[in-house]
Amino acid sequence: MNEVYVGRIASELSLRPGQVGATAALLEEGGTVPFIARYRKEATGSLDEVAITAIRDRLGQLKDLDARREAILKSLDERGLLTDELKKRIAQAETMTTLEDIYLPFKPKRRTRATIAREKGLEPLAELIFAQEPATDPAAEAEAFVDAEKGVESVEDALAGAKDIIAEWVNEDQTARAQIRDLFANKGLIKSHVIAGKEEEGRKYEDYFEWEEPVAKAPSHRILAMRRGRREGILRLQVLVPEEQAQCMLENLFLRAACASATLVQEAVADCYKRLLAPSMETEILAGAKLRADQEAIRVFAENLRQLLLAAPLGRKNVLAIDPGFRTGCKVVCLDGQGQLKHNDVIYPHTGQARAEADVAKLQKLCEQYEIEVIAIGNGTASRETETYVRNVPFGRNIPVIMVNESGASIYSASDVAREEFPNKDVTVRGAVSIGRRLMDPLAELVKIDPKSIGVGQYQHDVDQTALKQGLDDVVISCVNNVGVEVNTASKQLLQYVSGLGPQLAQNIVEYRNDNGPFDSRKALMKVPRLGAKAFEQAGGFLRIRDAGNPLDASAVHPESYGVVDAMASSLGCSVATLMKDAGLRTKIRLEDYVTETVGLPTLNDIIQELAKPGRDPREQFEIFSFADGINKIEDVQAGMRVPGIVTNVTAFGAFVDIGVHQDGLVHISQMADRFIKDPNEVVKVQQKVMVTVLDVDLAKQRIALSMKGDAKPGPSGAKPSRGPRRNGRHQRRPEPSMPHERIDIRGLFRESN
Repeated sequence: MNEVYVGRIASELSLRPGQVGATAALLEEGGTVPFIARYRKEATGSLDEVAITAIRDRLGQLKDLDARREAILKSLDERGLLTDELKKRIAQAETMTTLEDIYLPFKPKRRTRATIAREKGLEPLAELIFAQEPATDPAAEAEAFVDAEKGVESVEDALAGAKDIIAEWVNEDQTARAQIRDLFANKGLIKSHVIAGKEEEGRKYEDYFEWEEPVAKAPSHRILAMRRGRREGILRLQVLVPEEQAQCMLENLFLRAACASATLVQEAVADCYKRLLAPSMETEILAGAKLRADQEAIRVFAENLRQLLLAAPLGRKNVLAIDPGFRTGCKVVCLDGQGQLKHNDVIYPHTGQARAEADVAKLQKLCEQYEIEVIAIGNGTASRETETYVRNVPFGRNIPVIMVNESGASIYSASDVAREEFPNKDVTVRGAVSIGRRLMDPLAELVKIDPKSIGVGQYQHDVDQTALKQGLDDVVISCVNNVGVEVNTASKQLLQYVSGLGPQLAQNIVEYRNDNGPFDSRKALMKVPRLGAKAFEQAGGFLRIRDAGNPLDASAVHPESYGVVDAMASSLGCSVATLMKDAGLRTKIRLEDYVTETVGLPTLNDIIQELAKPGRDPREQFEIFSFADGINKIEDVQAGMRVPGIVTNVTAFGAFVDIGVHQDGLVHISQMADRFIKDPNEVVKVQQKVMVTVLDVDLAKQRIALSMKGDAKPGPSGAKPSRGPRRNGRHQRRPEPSMPHERIDIRGLFRESN
């Protein structure tokens, strides 16, 4: 392990070097974040997943930095440019930016104006001028460099070429770049304006036709919106700084005397700033802003995804699931407690009275035949109408009717996963199955869908896709392992996220289970092809086997700790099963008696907690939710109404809430609480049930403005948004919170405009 890495990361993250070193070693050995966080607390000092992930990511960044360092050293050495002083500077570079600034003067270049001037033999003249000796007459010195054969036709040509070389020196100066970079970072204004003639085509970007704000403070969603507008050829983006200040900074660095040579250097500095340095810094600062925006968007997406995946499960119930529709009917499926499809059918409650009445009997029969305990209805087109219809069916007993967010169900139904599960079923049947299953266990069903299609992201197609995938995969892995997986019923899609497994081992487990029947113990997993000791170590504690011979197999106690529990039970003269059931017996255990070199109090405390509630599900208990009666479409919504809703998406500028009208309303961040907040996640989470007040309904734009504040006051219908702060002597309207390139479809989900 690189001790330099360890010390640096420990300092940056305010951790002990021992914690970082132990975590790094475990990661190098193939340990996963959930495994290290849960089962190696003694080694890491009880670091949580957030800290371990930060160490992992920083290790990757430092390794990338060293890889680039080695590539630069090799390039310089091969070209005979590597000196001891340069090697030392490169070795001391602590950031990629510093490293690239050092390398810039030596980097192989395309032909530039300075390159051409050097080819004409003008570098000695540039050196003479750059020295700025008062006695030097640049024009007189330049006469010696006039050579028509080399393309230097006059003294003016010679001086111009020399200034091009000086401009490149200034551009490549590490101190100059650092100072101008700081100026752009601290005082830069990001400005967007519409390209002439694109006003109508880019109407969705009208809030950015004339917009500026400090680049350091610009929020993620605005940066990404403006960049998309630029990519689509609607907007131009600039980062502006006080030019006089920048020029003054450079002149202080490079002007040494008041003489003719200094005047030429001053001209070269001005040319460098406008032609080379400012565009370079603008590109760099915009890239940095994009990186920060990506990180924030991914953070918001990941947090939303976590809340959605950890939504309360209904559990093992017989479910009748309906994918609603008008003309084509409602697809109906009956699922048993394991989520297995038992029957599928179609009803037509919205195509005529006679058909609707006939389908009442069909629903009654299905509920009786398959002992239906709950009815799930997707929240898409015709959902509220279908809900009203089903609630009026006389079943003779109470069967709860629950609306289910069906985001991504259509993606699943057309996927290879769905085709493999139901090769002989229509996509609509597969979609209905997904709706029913996600009510029973959201986590188990949603892992089958690409997280980007679940509908809780912000600008997911604009951010760095590699970073997005890593961030979302981390969340899915964390959630799956936090909950645990029943190995005898889990799909291979769920199993592949278990620590230490992956797609191939998940497939092998399912195939072995299909060929040999259910696993009767965790130890039996070792019989699965290619599932060796290392994979078992990583996965064993997160896999559950209900009704196994050893009751610990259904718990989160790791198999490596079974001996500790056996010793506890033996010392009390009881079985492990009795110890798990009897809280009084557990209070008699002195944990200090079981501390060893590898097992400490953190693990022992976890074991005791797990014995009390073996295999406990950390998710909240399911609660039935209903939308307000009589509010089924946006036309039913009136300013001043106070209605229940479910949070469907949390963004940097607020939260979207489904109130049951096929069109989510927005609670802007300013309307989320009576106090000032910076992050909407301080107040709400995805899937949270909330009460909201309707502030405004804009039927033309299909927008609903909501408030969660206690003193919310509705505005007049169609009221215009308030104007923002004054800029350049005039008011500038702030962008609409929904952002120009996003809209909410009838299912209340983010998706791109065509």
